[in-house]
Amino acid sequence: MSLQKEVVFVTGNAKKLEEVVAILGSQVPFKLINKKIDLPELQGDVDEVCRKKCHEAASIVQGPVIVEDTCLCFKAMGGLPGPYIKWFLDKIGPDGLHKMLKGFDDYAADAVCTFAYSAGPGCEVLLFQGRTHGQIVEPRGSRDFGWDPCFQPEGYEKTYGELEKEEKNKISHRSKAVQLLKEYFVNLKS
Repeated sequence: MSLQKEVVFVTGNAKKLEEVVAILGSQVPFKLINKKIDLPELQGDVDEVCRKKCHEAASIVQGPVIVEDTCLCFKAMGGLPGPYIKWFLDKIGPDGLHKMLKGFDDYAADAVCTFAYSAGPGCEVLLFQGRTHGQIVEPRGSRDFGWDPCFQPEGYEKTYGELEKEEKNKISHRSKAVQLLKEYFVNLKS
């Protein structure tokens, strides 16, 4: 009987944890456990932010960790709010995100999710990134998860907030990043 290794997923967001667990499924050779750790809010590009957060988390946990960073990048604004979306959302909500683009002709946006994994303190940080193209629309649908009601993925008539969870989990930026992470761990096991 082999013992399953535990990997700590650092998040305080229950909805994010729920999505990741659903997307990962049971095919990974580790048990995902959750810890809420207050990591410093860093500035920089998403890859740099993820690497630094992961190094810090691995040092605190003293073992294998996964951290995640989500960006919402407006084409008209050169990629902003990007990694700072959490703060924009806290202050102005989904309605305000849509209003930010008033006066622009371009409502295109990319939803970007980056997972960073480290086997422990001092170990290399690996990045797994998923991206979904779409546009910012007037909010529709469920408002229980961040900016979902104002992001409409390309090729869909519904926002993330209107899609069934299972459907969203097949196409989302987070799903794409989790699939890459999952493939990495499954290939390690082989």
